[in-house]
Amino acid sequence: MMKTALVFVICFAASSIGGICGIGGGVVIKPLLDSIDIMPVSTVSFLSGLTVLAMACLNVLKNRKGGEMDAARSVPLGIGAAIGGIVGKQIFSSLKSTLNADRPVGAVQALVLGLLILGTLLYVLNKTRIPTKNVKGITAPGLIGLALGVCSSFLGIGGGPMNLAVLYFFFSMDTKKAAVNSILIILLSQLASLLFSLLTGAVPAFSWSILAAMVLAGAAGGLLSAHLHKKLSVHLTDRLFISLLIVIFALCVYNAVRLLA
Repeated sequence: MMKTALVFVICFAASSIGGICGIGGGVVIKPLLDSIDIMPVSTVSFLSGLTVLAMACLNVLKNRKGGEMDAARSVPLGIGAAIGGIVGKQIFSSLKSTLNADRPVGAVQALVLGLLILGTLLYVLNKTRIPTKNVKGITAPGLIGLALGVCSSFLGIGGGPMNLAVLYFFFSMDTKKAAVNSILIILLSQLASLLFSLLTGAVPAFSWSILAAMVLAGAAGGLLSAHLHKKLSVHLTDRLFISLLIVIFALCVYNAVRLLA
């Protein structure tokens, strides 16, 4: 019971903050649950994806009329991310089969995520000095979404800060608009990843009570974040995002060292 309650609190806080910033919560849930070592890495990846999916569903539904959704760009991005989600899940399964253990896979995930987070943080801190693009069409956004989907599905984080950095740079979106469009990408990529796991039988053993707690926390966090997103300024959202990146990077370093020890 205590473990279920702890997981609920972690997932609710992560989904709330992650939803506001547009990073989906999974990028916080995954390394944080890995750090306290209460479930196998593959189980955390799967359940984190389901939690993010619940959060993203409610967040998108609540924000669909807010005027910040850019369907012309987000739909190709989302379709690409959905395909990338399947590819990323295949890469994860292959790596797990090759290494034949959870801890080395978790260490690889932590190292890759840490590098991506560090790169994203450096970009965000210097983005005012870096000219942005205004990519249009279908093919380029689709390929960008594919790359994002592969990363997020392999790492088990749903979407994460990489989405925001990409949306900043390639599409010149501000933080709040990028956050809403990022959640849509997360929704489509995680849905594809879940369907792939179900169809291929790649679902790890898990506790139904933990799953219920995580999904409920993700849904509640999604509703709260959608409400708060409309009230917070772009400046405050930026500061929250940067602070969160620093915390996630520290968790990734800790997990990589712990899992390789």
